[in-house]
Amino acid sequence: MNSVEHLRVAIHRVFKVTGSNIAFGERALDLADRLFRGEIWNSQPSSLHYHDFSHTIQASYCFLDLVAGHARVESVKLAPREVELGLAGILLHDSGYLKVSGDNDGTGAKYTYSHVLRSCGLAASLLPLIGCRLNEITLVIDAISCTGISGNPYSVNFPSDNSRVIGCMIATADYLGQMAALEYPEKLPHLFNEFTEADDFNNVPFEQRAFPSVSAMLAATPSFWTSFVRPKMDADFGSVHKYLCLPDRPDYNPYIAAVEKNVLRISAELKKNAKPIAPR
Repeated sequence: MNSVEHLRVAIHRVFKVTGSNIAFGERALDLADRLFRGEIWNSQPSSLHYHDFSHTIQASYCFLDLVAGHARVESVKLAPREVELGLAGILLHDSGYLKVSGDNDGTGAKYTYSHVLRSCGLAASLLPLIGCRLNEITLVIDAISCTGISGNPYSVNFPSDNSRVIGCMIATADYLGQMAALEYPEKLPHLFNEFTEADDFNNVPFEQRAFPSVSAMLAATPSFWTSFVRPKMDADFGSVHKYLCLPDRPDYNPYIAAVEKNVLRISAELKKNAKPIAPR
């Protein structure tokens, strides 16, 4: 389900519910797809194995599910244009990993620590191509700035409560989209490689790096979920994850259930093998 065409179907489905402009959704998706393919602007094709376009698609699915859930349960609705701009934000939130023509070193992972800022710059440059006005671009940039380890929508000066909800949704979808994916445990070694490239590029001493090995990253994943991501979704992201709960099972969130299943898998594999899970 990580294909552009499957995501296109999801955009049509949710945009019909929210009254959003499907043509804008098509343009935003095509813009991001072509950008990651290296077909527009000055970008090279994405060469990452973790923060690739598949991750963007996963996060976008989660964002659309959040929007659909919000539309189902809240009396104060998101405006159709707010949904459109939110989609643009989630589609471009990791575009800052992309290298430009002439940048021949590394995979783009070297921009790990600056990718949010670079994503905001790309959004500002590209969104006019699909009809976004200056104030709308500002909203998208504000929402993208909510992603990353230190992102917090409540520290951003959003113009309205609804626009902050969009920021919370984008930040939540960024985490849940990747961590709930079936292949998440197998892709973690690729994430470690990205951190290594970034640390090498930024001359971070080995003793100051977050993870000395893939095994260390895997071993830290359960506490990363329980002690960082899960509380952050409640405290910083306004608990918008509640919109993912099923209509007939309001106490069951399939995304959180999938993350917890992945975390158990990682813990079980580490205990069983005492070695990293090999990438597929």
